[in-house]
Amino acid sequence: MSESSAAGAVRNLDLLGIYCNDHLAAATGGIELVGRMLGRHRGTAHEPNLEGLLDELREERAALRSSMAALGIPVRQYKQVASWVGEKVSRLKLNGHVLSRSPLSDLVEFEFIATAVLAKRCGFETLRVVAAADERLDVALLERLIAQADKQHDWLADARREVAARVFGGDPGPAAAAADS
Repeated sequence: MSESSAAGAVRNLDLLGIYCNDHLAAATGGIELVGRMLGRHRGTAHEPNLEGLLDELREERAALRSSMAALGIPVRQYKQVASWVGEKVSRLKLNGHVLSRSPLSDLVEFEFIATAVLAKRCGFETLRVVAAADERLDVALLERLIAQADKQHDWLADARREVAARVFGGDPGPAAAAADS
């Protein structure tokens, strides 16, 4: 075993702790958002994918927690609470409708979660880089989570375009025709 792959060889562990806790807080907010989206899309074509996404997000949050534990990074509960509260407050956004849900809300939610999935993927890629310096991280798990995020983003990109076409008109086009989905 080389010195660079020895356990505990990670530099700036305090910064990595901030980074991981921020991603963990975002995961908590994402789970809340997808749970709300699932309630809105029960009985639609989006329901099965949203159910699967919710299960995967919970699994990914647990994987991030276990990665943090393996590195000795404590979970900062105040960030979890702030993210949970932030997701609830985001429901109060101005969307052109005072007493009812705007069709724009569906589009904004799909756009937000699609973007969040890309950010989450980046977090797992960063941990994969860290794994080169610290063998306590499970590289195979990180690779699987990165691939899972790619699949999630693929269907979210399709759903986002379909919702945009439903709200504003037009043709969502096939996924392959969409630049940078």
